[in-house]
Amino acid sequence: MTDLEDRSRRDNIRFLGFPKNIEGKDIHAFLQETLPKLTGITFDPPLEFQRAHRLGPKRPDTAIRPRPIIACLLRHVQARQLIQRARTHGPCQMDGQVIRMSADFSKETSKRRRAFLALQPRLRQMEVKYGLFEP
Repeated sequence: MTDLEDRSRRDNIRFLGFPKNIEGKDIHAFLQETLPKLTGITFDPPLEFQRAHRLGPKRPDTAIRPRPIIACLLRHVQARQLIQRARTHGPCQMDGQVIRMSADFSKETSKRRRAFLALQPRLRQMEVKYGLFEP
């Protein structure tokens, strides 16, 4: 079941760090305009989304971190371009804010990946090459 859920999420991308309410009323238009500038990727055809929204319940204005944005891209190739850019170049900067992009995984897969994080320092110490593959 986990594999099936991860496959259904393969075109989803999580964006962390966008300030609260920066997207205005149209989050699709905001992402279509912002992502090419932010990443330096020219998308042809332009980015299109099946859906996009903020995750979780609304937080008070005093919340330290803004809620993540999750977007499901219409084209798998464009989703892979964004994820590849995030892997090779790391986080982006926008108006002094650090914006991170990552693939969206099921809760179970995220839990397993988090458990692997604890092993990474030991693997580095032993000079073992390692990596995580997308499901």
